[in-house]
Amino acid sequence: MKTILIIEDNMEVRENTAEIVALSNYKVLTAENGKQGVEIALKELPDLIVCDIMMPVLDGYGVLHLLSKHKETSAIPFIFLTAKSEKTDLRKGMEMGADDYITKPFDGIELLNAIEARLKKASLVKNRYEGPGAVNDFLADVQKTGKVKLVSDEREVNAYSKKYSLYKEGQRPRAVYHIISGKVKTARCNDDGKEFITGIYGPGDFFGYTPVMENTSYKEEAQILEDAQLMLIPREDFLQLISGDMQIAQTFIKIITQNIAEKEESLLNLAYNSLRKKVAFGLIQLLENTAQSRKKIQYSIFPANTWHNQLA
Repeated sequence: MKTILIIEDNMEVRENTAEIVALSNYKVLTAENGKQGVEIALKELPDLIVCDIMMPVLDGYGVLHLLSKHKETSAIPFIFLTAKSEKTDLRKGMEMGADDYITKPFDGIELLNAIEARLKKASLVKNRYEGPGAVNDFLADVQKTGKVKLVSDEREVNAYSKKYSLYKEGQRPRAVYHIISGKVKTARCNDDGKEFITGIYGPGDFFGYTPVMENTSYKEEAQILEDAQLMLIPREDFLQLISGDMQIAQTFIKIITQNIAEKEESLLNLAYNSLRKKVAFGLIQLLENTAQSRKKIQYSIFPANTWHNQLA
């Protein structure tokens, strides 16, 4: 059962809000002013905080500021509850790190929907995303928060034939790609014209997002390996998802950083390992990158360590 802390100086509003939240199977804590709310938050570590802005002793801005200074409470989702609808006041709260706001008077459904959405997002950023499917897992979970629908029936879907060059090095990105069917490879060429494959993608994968985020040209070529259907996600929509929420952006950047580290490991393998170890490393990467789901991969027959040991 998730715990919700409601900080509100108006007794009637506080009790009515607490009743609505409790009826939705949440554990509810209440505080009648900001100072008391901070004390309860630090002691109980609730899963989400709903806080009024205009309060005696310590206002909502002060509550948010103090809680952001403590590691234990800095990441707790925070929703402002306020009768002040001026844009400047709302903007100030969001710039300070609030996740959402609800303007009084409000109905119960509006409040509960906001709470549910923020709890989903909080669960999202706490997950550990690792391995070759990390980006796909993350983007799939982000969609569940309802902030931006990357994949939908309204998106443009194009069919491409085998060997079609989707984009080339030096071109500017216009979209992020989602594979419906087929396979795509990305590759770079050295000065001698030798090709180095940087990625192989299959159904359910996203690719082409790094240059969109960096606002740079492609540094590699993408080519269709098998007849494919690709959904095009406009760069503006993708950037809205990533940059519109600080916690989501930080999590995505962390995943990208992990991917860069994995590619550096691959380059070190190619540079210094023996031929047998290179083959072993390549086979394992191919297995991981082309799997439909990491959960379906079974290493019981050929465990990764066994491959290395037998081929070393």
